[in-house]
Amino acid sequence: MEEDDEPLLFQASWGRAEEEEEDGVMHAAGQSCSAGNAGVCGAWRAAGWIYTQPWASGLVLGLAILLPCALFAYMLLYCPPLDIDLSYSAFEVHSHFSAERFDALTIAVKTQLGSWDRRRRDVDYSQSEALQELLLEKLGGTGGLNKTPIHLNSSSQGAAAHQDTRTKPDLSQRELRLQVRNATSRRRRFASNYYMQSQALWRIELVFVAQGKGNHNIFTPERLQTIHHVEHLLMQHPQFHQFCWKPLEILRDLPLGPSYCSPPSSVLSYLYPSERGGKIYYDGMGPDLADIQGSLSLAITHPQFYWYVDESLTPEHLSSSLLRSEIHFGAPLPSYYSLQDRTDEQRARFKNFVVQYADTLAKQSTSQVKVLYGGTELFDDEVRHTFYNDMMLAVISGACITVLVYILTSFSVFLTFFGLVSIGLSCLMALFLYHVVFGVRYLGILNGVAAFVIIGIGVDDVFVFISTFRQASHLRQPRERMIYTVKTAGRATFLTSFTTAAAYAANTFSQIPAVHDFGLFMALIVSCCWLWVSIMMPAALCVWTRHVEPHEHGWLNCAKLFPGLSTSYSPLSDEDGDVALLSVEMEPGFCDAEGDAAILSLSVETDVTPPGQQHVGVVSTNLQWGLKHLVAEPTVKHRKVVLGVFLLVFLLSAGCCCLLRPATRAPLLFRKDTNLQTLLALRSNLSGQGISCPMCSGVFMEKPHPLHTHASSFPFRFSAHQHGPTPAATPQSFINSSMNQTGSLLTVYISKLDQGVSTTIYSFSLNASIESPWKSTDHKELSSFQAFSQPQSNYTTRMTVCVSHVYRPNPSWMITSGSCDSLHGWTRDFSFFAAASPQQNSRRLYFAQCHQRPHPSRVCVNTPGCGYSSGPDGHSRGSFYVPFPSDPPPSTVNKTSKTSGFNPCSGGACTHPAVRPLVDTGAMVFVVFGILGVNRTEHKDNHVIGDMGSIILDPDFDIFKEMGHLCKICKAVGANRQLVKPGGAQCLPSGNKLSSVLPLLHPDCQSLPEPNLLPGQLSHGVVGMHGDKVRWLSMAFESTTYKGKSSFQTYSDFLQWETFIQEQLAGLPQSSALQRGFQTCEHWKQIFMEIIGVESALWSLLLSLAICVATVSVFTAHPLLLLPVLITILGVICLVVAIMYWLGWEMGAVEAISLSILVGSSVDYCLHLVEGYLLAPAVTDHDLVCSAERQRRTLQAVNHVGVAIVSSAVTTAISTVPLFFCIIVPFAKFGQIVAINTAISIFFTLTMTVAMLASVAPPRFSRHRRAVLKATLAVMAASALGALICWVGRQQGALAWLSIRT
Repeated sequence: MEEDDEPLLFQASWGRAEEEEEDGVMHAAGQSCSAGNAGVCGAWRAAGWIYTQPWASGLVLGLAILLPCALFAYMLLYCPPLDIDLSYSAFEVHSHFSAERFDALTIAVKTQLGSWDRRRRDVDYSQSEALQELLLEKLGGTGGLNKTPIHLNSSSQGAAAHQDTRTKPDLSQRELRLQVRNATSRRRRFASNYYMQSQALWRIELVFVAQGKGNHNIFTPERLQTIHHVEHLLMQHPQFHQFCWKPLEILRDLPLGPSYCSPPSSVLSYLYPSERGGKIYYDGMGPDLADIQGSLSLAITHPQFYWYVDESLTPEHLSSSLLRSEIHFGAPLPSYYSLQDRTDEQRARFKNFVVQYADTLAKQSTSQVKVLYGGTELFDDEVRHTFYNDMMLAVISGACITVLVYILTSFSVFLTFFGLVSIGLSCLMALFLYHVVFGVRYLGILNGVAAFVIIGIGVDDVFVFISTFRQASHLRQPRERMIYTVKTAGRATFLTSFTTAAAYAANTFSQIPAVHDFGLFMALIVSCCWLWVSIMMPAALCVWTRHVEPHEHGWLNCAKLFPGLSTSYSPLSDEDGDVALLSVEMEPGFCDAEGDAAILSLSVETDVTPPGQQHVGVVSTNLQWGLKHLVAEPTVKHRKVVLGVFLLVFLLSAGCCCLLRPATRAPLLFRKDTNLQTLLALRSNLSGQGISCPMCSGVFMEKPHPLHTHASSFPFRFSAHQHGPTPAATPQSFINSSMNQTGSLLTVYISKLDQGVSTTIYSFSLNASIESPWKSTDHKELSSFQAFSQPQSNYTTRMTVCVSHVYRPNPSWMITSGSCDSLHGWTRDFSFFAAASPQQNSRRLYFAQCHQRPHPSRVCVNTPGCGYSSGPDGHSRGSFYVPFPSDPPPSTVNKTSKTSGFNPCSGGACTHPAVRPLVDTGAMVFVVFGILGVNRTEHKDNHVIGDMGSIILDPDFDIFKEMGHLCKICKAVGANRQLVKPGGAQCLPSGNKLSSVLPLLHPDCQSLPEPNLLPGQLSHGVVGMHGDKVRWLSMAFESTTYKGKSSFQTYSDFLQWETFIQEQLAGLPQSSALQRGFQTCEHWKQIFMEIIGVESALWSLLLSLAICVATVSVFTAHPLLLLPVLITILGVICLVVAIMYWLGWEMGAVEAISLSILVGSSVDYCLHLVEGYLLAPAVTDHDLVCSAERQRRTLQAVNHVGVAIVSSAVTTAISTVPLFFCIIVPFAKFGQIVAINTAISIFFTLTMTVAMLASVAPPRFSRHRRAVLKATLAVMAASALGALICWVGRQQGALAWLSIRT
């Protein structure tokens, strides 16, 4: 600040300058009007009359509430339902060529096969034989074609995974017709249960991941025992037998008993075999662990084994970091005759059953094994619950906002209610316009965050109306005060709301449907929010002033009767002992037809608040005082320092923006530690989601083997990985050892008492009988365990069971490793001995004492069940090891089963390991011929849920003319080891005889590459037949592209594929129809979705900034008032991006889309401050230097709008805090970016914008119509010039791209 300016600005009294500022300030409300503005002034008078009549204001409030409610009810009752799209596919760009290519193939396969399901389907090879007959007829020269429509059940892995997965059963059309016919006959000829649940239709996917310290090998005894326990736990569900899969092959497995439910499809079928009648059954139902090395050596002789493990496992190194498992469920269910008999009802019954496993599976992870679970129904249900739980955080946000608004309105329940109701009603109105008027049928995942953002924007408008109404409290006439409030606050909020809505509307130009819909919805909701707040708040203020304020004043005055409570003054009153508020001197004859209504001038006059307008309040006046003395005045005084610091921060943050890298990994949808995200991340390492292996376990791969053939050849041995006897030890020696210990074995029985209280009491007894009111534990809890009554071998740790009768009416039990505490009423009941470390054939149990009365103990198998905190009675929490329970009663010998340590490969009985097949771990690329594209002329909404359109077939495609070229392309692509995995070429549909027929048609078709697939796995090659002609062909190649890479890294793989395929097609004759072929992949759609998302979001950011600059230029009508706003927005954007870099974020789709809202969210506060500067009256005293005038108007602007914008910023920040705790990562990052943006925006507004206004703003500029007109013309000219430049650049770019392609 200049030295000669300081006395003028900070003198004790404002003196003559302040008195002149009061010239005609408030009489602009309409005391006199010129003839040309009589209609306008008449409208203001009408508004003033309505908003000063309580009955009219009440009528306005009623209509404003009823109209949105009625329209919303009409939408719900008479319009198509509004679908909620939670899928990530909503971000797909259907207009992009990568999406059009893959959608065309998807539609073709769905048309050919009826559906393109998530699962691979077993088909009858007769379909391939039909194609073989067609080729033979052509070879014979007959020219006849098979008139029977052929459906080749061969599809592409994972294509359209979101389509029809819940509505199409896992069967081909032909099989469905056969089953309907067979089911009818079986109804008459066979028992009703013969056909029940024989088709594997549903499944639960389990993935067990090794974790913890040490070697992450899943094949250790402790980890395998955990997996075995989890699989058995799922089968112990009371309703499991009603839904389990019952294939006919299970009938030969005698140990499965009368239920004949298929055990889990798991490697544990080899590791836990059963024994019955001297035979070994590899069903995984055995009680003891066999020899790990020998069992794996047997399992790896089958190629199906590789489906269960990761890609690092080799025959020389039998180690895997994870293990897959599937539990299949069968259909038709009991009381249904076929799969088509009430399909939806069967699916609903299964879904209601299977979701019960979610809570159980979520608790099964241990320190050594992380249990992941999925499957269509389980996964979708968890996604839905996660979304709803995150949305429930909006309730917490709303409660916090309600409390904050209640405080900032001086504890006015009335104003708080109508302020929030106006915001809520605007949401209903925006939904009506969005769905009915604009015809959008989908509500995307991004729209969910609108509930958090609109709260901050709407409360901003509410606070501006309340603050302006307070500023006009010196106007004696209620109509003049209300006209001033509506005119000033309405114009200020319109300016900011229009700019914010325009910035959000820039996202409607995005190619991504979800971003487009989000931009439209936000623009509508911001506009409706301004309109409803402008209508309802003046009416609410009128009713509040006349009827509500006196009652609230009397209620709040009661607080003075309580000692220790201080009183202050309300933000709606003007009484403050520390800061002099504003006063008004009106002069008649003033009209603001050419300019703005000036705000009240800042003075040091004594308070003249009308009686009855004071009541208790503390927040607003203290906040106003703090903003003036602690923020505004220091910033104005040291404005050069503030601008210098801002320049350094701006340069530093701009440099960090350049360092922000594109994403190097696939985008996260959920938190890293959640089951959903971990499972999604692992799927890039697992076989494709479309491949299921229900018959890959030992139940189907191995026949029952006589036990003696293995036992006689070599003694039983335990793997080196196992704890237990040395290799020389035999099971018989261990059994004898166990027999010597049976005399000291005892069984501890557990029962519980649940009387509806918060703590369940568990009892421990040596008596198996249970007396009322005690009852047995359920299937999820431990019911009993065996231990030793005397020290045996390593079982030397004494555990004591204590009982207390202090907590009546029922006793309470406790387990402790110490002694019973008699001071608390505990007495010894009995003791047992356990081991402190793992033993052979032992299991680990956990115990803990509840810290709540009556302090019972609990024993469980896993730590999640024993989540009690350490109790108050000594050593009451820990773990111990006990022998595994035996089948015979406790009085009999606890014998080890014959399968314990069993080695099926002893004596070299196992054959050589199988070659690893391809199981779709890489991206599947398709080379398609005969399809020109997709027709979407009737598909206008460009949304993923809508109709995908129809395919356009190539009329010139003839497979027989192009047979030689097709075979050459298949060989060339399959031989490219840089792009295709060995054995990854799948040029033909499933069928063993097609490869023998094709060489007869053309010599180039000899020695076609053979795919290395799982036995029974279908080829992804598809031939499309329409009528009696082959119309299109799709070859499949499993690429070397790793699906876990980021989109930006995978883009280079796409370019390599595109270049190579174009080179192959370019070598064909010009007349060949194959030149119109293309390569496509579902993974390409995903990478372009993210790349386009980032680019589109950045372009939307620039467009939002351009729109913001244009609107601010028109509203401020002066370039020196535009400059502070523009620099503030640029500073906010750069610093937010720099903070993203400092936090270690990368620029992915989620971050880019979040950035697209920065302009709309950051323009409000600085624009309100500039509007306050314009409303501050300019003095006519030319003796006052320009710098002092700028500083005076700047301080008045802060005094006028400071409280409102700070209150709005605090409200917005608090509304986004619950988003931090969301499980869905886009929500969490969106909330973090909005909170960071809000904090930086309000900070820069109160510092940099204030310093800029005090330094460069026009000192005596008053906005008038001619200035606004000039600014409008300038903006239009600049927009036209920019549009012309963009058009020319686009044309030149299109020509350049065309020249490059040709």
